Amino acid sequence: MVRRVSIFGATGSIGQNTIDLIARDAEAYEIIALTGGANVDQLAADALRLRAQVAVTAFEDRLDDLRALLSGSGVEAAAGEAALLEAAERPADWIMSAIVGAAGLAPGLAALRHGTTLALANKESLVTAGPLLMATARDHGAQVLPVDSEHSAVFQALVGEDIAAVERIIITASGGAFRDWPLEALEHATLAEASSHPNWDMGQRITIDSASMFNKSLELIETKEYFVVTPDQIEVVVHPESLIHAMVGFTDGAIMAHVGPPDMRHAIGYALHWPVRRALPVHRLDLAQIGTFSFRAPDEDRWPALRLARAVMAEGGLAGAAFNAAKERSLDGFIAGEIKFTEMAAVVEDVLTQLSGDPGLSSAEITLDTVRQMDHLARQRAAEAIAARQ
Repeated sequence: MVRRVSIFGATGSIGQNTIDLIARDAEAYEIIALTGGANVDQLAADALRLRAQVAVTAFEDRLDDLRALLSGSGVEAAAGEAALLEAAERPADWIMSAIVGAAGLAPGLAALRHGTTLALANKESLVTAGPLLMATARDHGAQVLPVDSEHSAVFQALVGEDIAAVERIIITASGGAFRDWPLEALEHATLAEASSHPNWDMGQRITIDSASMFNKSLELIETKEYFVVTPDQIEVVVHPESLIHAMVGFTDGAIMAHVGPPDMRHAIGYALHWPVRRALPVHRLDLAQIGTFSFRAPDEDRWPALRLARAVMAEGGLAGAAFNAAKERSLDGFIAGEIKFTEMAAVVEDVLTQLSGDPGLSSAEITLDTVRQMDHLARQRAAEAIAARQ
């Protein structure tokens, strides 16, 4: 049976790994939509290779270029937010949600309203609107499958288990580029240094978020929302080898660990073939050669983002939307050279402190509109906090 598939964020690292898996068995899939950003050359090449119905770029000023690249192929070309939503409305059996940032929320919700299986790599959807996303899935008989390596690992460790028997969920962190740097050196970390990950091959933004541990902070919130556990059940441990992706501890003292190579095709492939497990083209670990796994407790002086994430979980409501928006704007500021690496967390904390007295932060109903309003407000406040540091 041919499965209808769409890939949102097709030109990013998750999207490209998804395409790699699908292209190995292309006849088993009908590609409905591929979406991407400014890299329309890659988007068009993949749309032609996989014979997609439509290719959508998020940037309207790249539409003419995309059309030219697809001319005469029969593949539709479209651009902009409305086109992304229209693509999400097209019937599909399985959709990869890999758009980076809060922009991935609306297409994901649109897909779920059609009862689609949503493979969720866009962690911001759960961070900003977890209750809304999961309720939409339940209401429409849809399935949300985690694609972050940590949450896929937890999901797999829970197969056949009762969530009520879970005592703790332990997600691992590589520590990123600066895990062994002296604390006093972090203030002088450059963009190039922050953009180099010791273990994973990822895009620039997520690599920097790994170095600051903002990525892991989002994953803390994501864990709470997806698995419906309390914040004090979630732990983070630094695991430099990045081979154990997560562990689940049960009430009888047992711990189930998910071990695998640092290759996102494992988590993607598990979601693609779920509920069955199929062979994947990933490296097989030689445990004797690896020898040992090492762990250390995370230092919140080095990674204050972890402390901020716990404050966000305690606040609830739209605090996740504010946190993510301020994080994204502060990351923009670091990339642009407006603030130092260590100032990103300070900017986010400034925004959360300013908004903490706003009753709308914790008590407002979580809807797409309220999430967007909080996102806009938090970005404004973050921009002001960045400007104050210049």
